Amino acid sequence: AMNRVQLLGRVGQDPIMRQVDGKNPVTIFSLATNEMWRTGESETNQGALFFLCTIGDISQKTTWHRISVFRPGLRDVTYQYVKKGSRIFVEGKIDYGEYTDKNNVRRQATTIIA
Repeated sequence: AMNRVQLLGRVGQDPIMRQVDGKNPVTIFSLATNEMWRTGESETNQGALFFLCTIGDISQKTTWHRISVFRPGLRDVTYQYVKKGSRIFVEGKIDYGEYTDKNNVRRQATTIIA
């Protein structure tokens, strides 16, 4: 089995370091990745050549990712040097979890463990 993700994007907020109930600290930040395409785009494939017809307007979708760094050396370097707006490459695994918010509502969360 494999659980691996690679992201290249821009940091959305300066990292913060948290420590809960005597557990090891974690550095957390958000990362934005963008996907761009032209509306009305069509593809044609002729032998070994690939053509992309660009008709229409450019559209963009931004996806926000929550990144958590637990490894001690990496956690500290991330907290110290990564800043809002930095373009960085993150490699890690996807973690799905649940938590209860302050209104006692059960929520789901997806996190990238770097």
